[in-house]
Amino acid sequence: MATNTSARRSQQERTRATTGALVAAARELFISDGFSATSLDAICARAGVTRGAFYHHFSNKEQIFREVYAADQKELAVVVRQAFQAQQDPWDGMSAGCRALLEASLEPAVRQITLVEAPGALDWAAMRDVQAGCKEQMRRGLAIAVEAGCIPDRPLDPVTSLLYGGICESALDIARATDQRAALEDSLTELDLVLAGVAGRSAPGCAHKDQVAS
Repeated sequence: MATNTSARRSQQERTRATTGALVAAARELFISDGFSATSLDAICARAGVTRGAFYHHFSNKEQIFREVYAADQKELAVVVRQAFQAQQDPWDGMSAGCRALLEASLEPAVRQITLVEAPGALDWAAMRDVQAGCKEQMRRGLAIAVEAGCIPDRPLDPVTSLLYGGICESALDIARATDQRAALEDSLTELDLVLAGVAGRSAPGCAHKDQVAS
């Protein structure tokens, strides 16, 4: 029994090592060469595995790109969550998380995988499926802000879709802009105004700001 358990563990470890090497190699090539120009042979050569090993774990190039994209989305979710949690006031956390998501547009690897290659490599349904976790994270942040009395109670699904969709579209604009830094700053300025509108205020922040000031 112990031998069988050990054998299964070793097989799982080898599987994780192989898939990890393939995903890492694919990500490097997708960033440097782009999805279309990257061949399966190049991925296998970079990972040090055979095409047979590749097909044992992935059906095609689109599937491994999805794995790369999903991993990057999870990393973005961590960045946004950390920005949210770094603030004491939930609405300040929402603002910080939204800003962090836009600022990530300037990271070369994020820009290439998430904003340049993904729309061409994956269909819209696949992208939405992978992004669902990040969108749900935003919804939870809005719910926390409502519960804390930062913003008025409201239907969260449409607010989440409008905010998340707008930020994703702005991130694409920033990534494709000639002057990305200027585009980011303009987008952040408008983001503050949009969030103020969601909070029902004429200036950034929530009602707690007034309580602190008084």
